[in-house]
Amino acid sequence: MRKLMVTTFMSLDGVVQAPGGPDEDRDGGFEHGGWAVPYIDERVVAAMADLTGRAGALLLGRRTYEEFAATWPLADDDDPIGAKLNGMPKYVASRTLESVSWRNSTLLAGDTAEAVRKLKEGEGGEIQVHGSGNLIQTLIAHDLVDEFHLLVFPVLIGSGKRLFAEGTVPAGLRLVTSTVYGGGVVAGTYAREGGLQYGAMGPETGNW
Repeated sequence: MRKLMVTTFMSLDGVVQAPGGPDEDRDGGFEHGGWAVPYIDERVVAAMADLTGRAGALLLGRRTYEEFAATWPLADDDDPIGAKLNGMPKYVASRTLESVSWRNSTLLAGDTAEAVRKLKEGEGGEIQVHGSGNLIQTLIAHDLVDEFHLLVFPVLIGSGKRLFAEGTVPAGLRLVTSTVYGGGVVAGTYAREGGLQYGAMGPETGNW
């Protein structure tokens, strides 16, 4: 079974919409695009290069695919992220696209959740999802995510699309790794670990 990892930039209040530029995603009149850029330093870029370098395939929603396909083929040959993204298999979940032209890209046919489930059952390395906020909501709702790699930025946005929206499946998570970068970005990788557990605390329980 292939592991599926979601990796995303997220504000402290959970917003994942348009971290990379003002026109990345203006849905809902969003006016804060590019909020992550001032905090991305060389260490963050190097960490993302390492993370991307271990991927066996990329899974993207339509909007993110079109953005990536328009920009990453322009990357220099010695750009480690660009070289990896351009060369590896890419799977696109879209109800509107009829064809995909970026090298090694394949449109997923039929129901997205079922197509991703079959993809995970096949052979190959880790499947990574970058960006693709709408697709991530589908994956979360169908309990298809094995790991979350979250880069939490020290900003509050107050509006916009959030990672864990309505429909999130209750689940237990285990912190695998964590790193704090100089600009205040906190990166953590969380693996699925069973269901949600419960307890009680207070002086009457001895857990205080």
